[in-house]
Amino acid sequence: MTEDDLDRNRRHFLVVATAVTGAVGAGFVAVPFISSLKPSARAQALGAPVEVPIGSLEPGEMVKVLWRGRLVYILRRTEEMLSRLSDNADKLRDPDSEEVDQQPGYAANSTRSVRPEYLVIEGSCTHLGCAPLMDFEVRPAEGWSGGFFCPCHGSKFDLAGRVFKGVPAPTNLRVPPHRFVRDDLILIGQDTGAA
Repeated sequence: MTEDDLDRNRRHFLVVATAVTGAVGAGFVAVPFISSLKPSARAQALGAPVEVPIGSLEPGEMVKVLWRGRLVYILRRTEEMLSRLSDNADKLRDPDSEEVDQQPGYAANSTRSVRPEYLVIEGSCTHLGCAPLMDFEVRPAEGWSGGFFCPCHGSKFDLAGRVFKGVPAPTNLRVPPHRFVRDDLILIGQDTGAA
């Protein structure tokens, strides 16, 4: 090997080593920079869909979760609760869920749900935004077959979140976009591929 060949090999090695070192250094600089462009955990929580496991939810039980700063109720209705949905149709302001802004198209039905057993609604009264309380006890003497009651101003909603006539709330409780990812998991905030 001549001295020119050695110099060429050294130069080639130095160029490759410098390029590799520069690429690794650029990677170390780029990773934190690119990571800083991701939304914070707080921002993600405010707008991101929320997964809610419902596998352990028993019939008649309800869970409350937060999505975009809003309270969302998930109620697993019993067969008896579902059978009572038609009892009050004449007492409801919008029994057929015709107000399109209150629910996605797939929930514009008598149960206001994708799957009749599960009700997913925002827990915010459409009057002034108070949180309605669950009151599932049937009291025939009062004409109450169970549902949600807003103690602040007296608005009443049935077990599908439909508002009664003669109360301050003007519309049914809102149904947020949602879908079933699996039989035991609901994704609130995204309804693409609702099953």
